[in-house]
Amino acid sequence: MRRIASERIRILFNMAERMFRRDPRLSDRYVEIARRISMKTHVRIPREYRLRFCKGCGAYLVPGVNCRVRVRSRREPHLVVTCMRCGRIIRFPLRR
Repeated sequence: MRRIASERIRILFNMAERMFRRDPRLSDRYVEIARRISMKTHVRIPREYRLRFCKGCGAYLVPGVNCRVRVRSRREPHLVVTCMRCGRIIRFPLRR
């Protein structure tokens, strides 16, 4: 069951990436479905996909289109992703 769920999550994120240019709302819907599958089956969304959606509004994020990505070096270097739809700021530490 968990294997099927993780496979379906990967498929949905790939579909969201392909459909973003044509219909961004459909991409957001694919992300929403993937998150629901993840929560119901207790399967973690892989890191490469966790970076691709906003946890505030659920939008599929594409740098330069609907989010801003910056690298900051204060204290510890980190990546700052700002969602342009809801304004949520997401920080990811960069480790060496």
